Amino acid sequence: MRIVITGGPSSEPIDQVRAITNRSTGELAVKLARRVAASGHSVELFLGQGAIFRSESAKYFWTNEDLYRLLSDVVERHGIRAVFHAAALSDFGVAKLDVPGGQPGAAKISSDAESILLRLIPKPKLILQLRELFANAYIVGWKFELDGTLEDVVREGIRQIRLNRTNACVINGAAFGPGFGFCTGNGLVHTTATRDELADWLAEMLDNNALA
Repeated sequence: MRIVITGGPSSEPIDQVRAITNRSTGELAVKLARRVAASGHSVELFLGQGAIFRSESAKYFWTNEDLYRLLSDVVERHGIRAVFHAAALSDFGVAKLDVPGGQPGAAKISSDAESILLRLIPKPKLILQLRELFANAYIVGWKFELDGTLEDVVREGIRQIRLNRTNACVINGAAFGPGFGFCTGNGLVHTTATRDELADWLAEMLDNNALA
């Protein structure tokens, strides 16, 4: 089967040397890609440039738009069996930059600037576009939540599935507690304690052709 995996953080430029980014190492995506490839499946791995974990076979992106272009270029997208969208993409982009006393349009904000004012606006959700790109694929999103309860993050996972026409959602973060959960539109169906266990379990789903 042909599988697409995304991981690591995207970045939004402030100037030509600075950026806003998310905390994501890319570890899970790399481990999942290796596990799935070891089972004989064809893997296309896309990682954020800021990912600590690397792969010689990966294609790398900076921004959300970069990743969208890479996904759009996947050959014969209708043949992709599953998409595991674990990338931590930017929710906001820089709409306006104001450096009092600074030079407008400077390639690099002076390190002597006394203050920097940024106006951030929401970015379009790439996950919302995945169904159009991969119409026949089993699509799994990710939901990381710090606040709330286990029930809250499960509800958010189900909400993500319904809003974005995906099939499942991996949930984690302080709101979930240790480990990871796997949700479908019906709720929480499986939990794992570590990234390795999650990668093994997702790969076994593929091996058993249990994506439905």
